[in-house]
Amino acid sequence: MREKASPGRQFDPFKAEGPLRTLIEHLPAIVYVDEPGRETHTRYISPQVEAVLGFTPDEWLADPKTWERQLHPDDRDAVVAESVRTARSTEPFRAEYRIFAKDGKTVWMLEEAVVVPDAAGDPSYWQGVMVDITEQKETEQQLLNKEGQFRALVEHIPAVFYIEPPDEAAKGVYTSPQIEEILGVTPQGYIDDPDFWRSHLHPDDVERASDDYEQFLATGEPEISDYRMIRPDGKIVWIHDRSMILRDEEGNPILVQGAMFDVTEQREAEEQVAFMAHHDKLTGLPNRALFEEMLELALARARRSNMAVAVLYIDLDNFKLVNDSLGHEIGDDLLSALSGRMREATRETDLVARPGGDEFLVLLADIEGTSQSDKEGILLVAESVVSRIQQSLEEPFTLADTEVYVTASIGVGVFPAYASDTKTILKHADAAMYRSKKSGPGGYVVYSTDGDDPMRRLAFSTRLRKAVEGQNWILHYQPILDLHKGTMVGVEALIRWKDPTGGIIPPGEFIPLAEEMGLIEIISDWVTEEICRQSMQWRKDGLDLEISFNLSPRQLWQPDLADKIMASLTAAGLDPTRATIEITESTAMTDPDRTQQILWDLHGRGLKLAIDDFGTGYSSLSRLKHLPVSTLKIDRSFVMDIPGDPDAGSMVTAVIQLAHSLGMTSLAEGIETDAQWEFLVGQGCQLGQGFYFSKPIPSEDIMAMYRRTGLGIASPKNA
Repeated sequence: MREKASPGRQFDPFKAEGPLRTLIEHLPAIVYVDEPGRETHTRYISPQVEAVLGFTPDEWLADPKTWERQLHPDDRDAVVAESVRTARSTEPFRAEYRIFAKDGKTVWMLEEAVVVPDAAGDPSYWQGVMVDITEQKETEQQLLNKEGQFRALVEHIPAVFYIEPPDEAAKGVYTSPQIEEILGVTPQGYIDDPDFWRSHLHPDDVERASDDYEQFLATGEPEISDYRMIRPDGKIVWIHDRSMILRDEEGNPILVQGAMFDVTEQREAEEQVAFMAHHDKLTGLPNRALFEEMLELALARARRSNMAVAVLYIDLDNFKLVNDSLGHEIGDDLLSALSGRMREATRETDLVARPGGDEFLVLLADIEGTSQSDKEGILLVAESVVSRIQQSLEEPFTLADTEVYVTASIGVGVFPAYASDTKTILKHADAAMYRSKKSGPGGYVVYSTDGDDPMRRLAFSTRLRKAVEGQNWILHYQPILDLHKGTMVGVEALIRWKDPTGGIIPPGEFIPLAEEMGLIEIISDWVTEEICRQSMQWRKDGLDLEISFNLSPRQLWQPDLADKIMASLTAAGLDPTRATIEITESTAMTDPDRTQQILWDLHGRGLKLAIDDFGTGYSSLSRLKHLPVSTLKIDRSFVMDIPGDPDAGSMVTAVIQLAHSLGMTSLAEGIETDAQWEFLVGQGCQLGQGFYFSKPIPSEDIMAMYRRTGLGIASPKNA
């Protein structure tokens, strides 16, 4: 309503238009007409004003200030100011405000008005309408109250409630404030970052959680998923996520709503229960059930990879005397202290368990070599661990201010030399332990059916120490070929022990023992220096090849590994991009976080990296894709059965495709036939090595081969 004029007879521009007036006066709204001027004057107001506000038209028009006086105090200034502004500018007027009816009741009003020009285009009069929107406003307020109640309820439940579009790239709609406590991000921060959820998933859960969500979007069925998220502060949180899709009338998905519950404490409790079910309460070591489960897995892995497994069965001598003289509590203290020494004495990859009482079990898995000629090396690995355990018991235990000396009788069972399954290898280890006890305390016996003499085998370690002192090593090199061209592109360096008493000894027979004896670092340094020396010599003779060499876990985890290798390469003038370091798949996954850091350090220095024996271990693909690996080497155990074995062929094809998808080069090991070569080329494998092309040979034979054939040492297939 415009400002009111002095009272007078109503100006009625509709008087001559009876039907139009009848229509106006029956509308569910108040219609008015103002005469423009410096101050607008209301000349007409429809009778609905009485029904809505309790004033008759004459009463309303009698006082020019009625409209302004009846305005709600909280709305008056703003509405009057807007009225004055639009009256002077002749722009359309629109406002929502509260006004008091004659009886004092508050009415919500929506008012709109426009100027009507005359024939010359000048303002003739204003016409407007006032609509009672009180019921609408009350409904809105009720909805706001209900929303406030719902929000108060939602925001006090210990869970994160969210509403977001199905499009993962779009911003969210709503996230409850609990997200800051649970996931360490503000609600607005979570809404503004559509990638927050996926980018903060735990690496081991990314694939599964993403697949669950994609399946949820595809099927529309309610999703229930458990996964881990990593907060910005690094804390890991277990989330139980329940979500559903909201659809429009046509059935199209419009929103996803759900709730994320923090179930970290519950999960940790479950893990603790599971831990207690599989671990000894006193020492925290795995119990017999878990040991046998891990032994089954180790045996299965060994069968696939042509490797060996050993089990040590350890029983304390005269433990009953400790319990009887010092008490069971001190006996428990001894067992706890002893378990600590056991773990320190064994390798990082070994598993120490306590089946009960004063007995312990040790699992030695993934020992290289399974043939009869390798048996001596396998037994030496087991015996070297036995020796370290015995040495760890030489120092006394201090219990209740008393020094206690302990010895143990140890039995050793070996797969596959003398046992073929879990039951048998444990039985052999147990039997060997009892034979050891009969021979006297503190000894050990290796179960054997062929009368091998343990003392004779232990002399092997003495010879190995002398070999290290005298550097009695040689390197043989196996050519690596471009399978499509048949040309030699590199070589793999393989160490051999040139033993004066035993001829040439392969690495599988002495490297594990060298690791146990702490000699591997010295041997590794020699290998690196020899590779650099040989590469420099070849380049002088016109042959420039990439060289790859293997690193064991102990070598890989040397703190100054990268510095040592780079120093040797720099001294020889060898481009680091021409050198490839190979680690086995099991090594890469033994301590993945630590391995990833070391590999990125090596990669940052320019060195290439390869995963050897791929397919024989248990790689996490989510981990693998984050490693700076350039080459995947397909294990010979798969290559040997192609193309005749469909399963082997499928496995090889899958690894080749995986390598390509990750931007890596595929390299097949153990190629021995023309048919294998042809199959690999057909599947897109880029590189290969094997006896079909050449066995590992001395450096001078590599040079002779080059002088004889150049780099082309075989006729290409499917080129």
